[in-house]
Order: sequence, then structure tokens, then C-alpha cells
Amino acid sequence: MMNISESAGDKIQEMLAAEEAPDLFLRIGVQEGGCSGFSYGMGFDDEFNEGDEKLDIRGIKVVVDGDSVKYLNGLEIDWKESAMGGGFTINNPNASATCGCGSSFRTAKEAGNPAADPC
Repeated sequence: MMNISESAGDKIQEMLAAEEAPDLFLRIGVQEGGCSGFSYGMGFDDEFNEGDEKLDIRGIKVVVDGDSVKYLNGLEIDWKESAMGGGFTINNPNASATCGCGSSFRTAKEAGNPAADPC
């Protein structure tokens, strides 16, 4: 369904270890908003909801809510280091357009609800 690169997986594992909470998992989702119509959400959680889909990617427990699954099929998460620090990057083959900051998108079939404010 989705892929997490080795460098992103290492960074996520490092961040999970720093939390010192063994029940945490990575929650990935999509919400309406952002400058292109949909925005990504990614963070740690410890509560499952009805309709959640549970995955194991690179030994990381990943949970995606049922509404977001259709937007995230084939998603690739990577970690990039730069002179200004590092950050996660997302490559979504379902996106027909993305904003300049890379945190929002729209698909060919659904535009979401774009925010009035740009990235």
C-alpha cells in the first residue's frame, strides 16, 4: 500500500524511541484543506479508531484511517538531509497537483477543500 524509505524508517524509529512509549504507532492520514485541497497528517498515536487499517512497514506499526486509504495507495515517505536540517518528503502517485511546499495535493478525481491561505 505504501513505502517508507530506509532513511525515513530510521528517523521514525529514532523519534519513536525518544518518546519512550512502546504502544505508540505512526498514524498517517489525509484531511481536507491546504492550498491544493487535501493535506497530509502524520504523527504518533496510541488509540485505534473504527475503520483504521493497520500496516507493518519496515518494522514500524503504521495506521491509516479508512477514509484516507484511497488517497495514500502507493505513497512513498522519505527523509532528506539538507544544509538547513532535515525533513520528511512525500511522493504520492495519486496526486495530480501539489503545492510548492509539498504538504498538500489534489487528485484527478477529487479537489478537496482548498484553504484560502497559500502554503
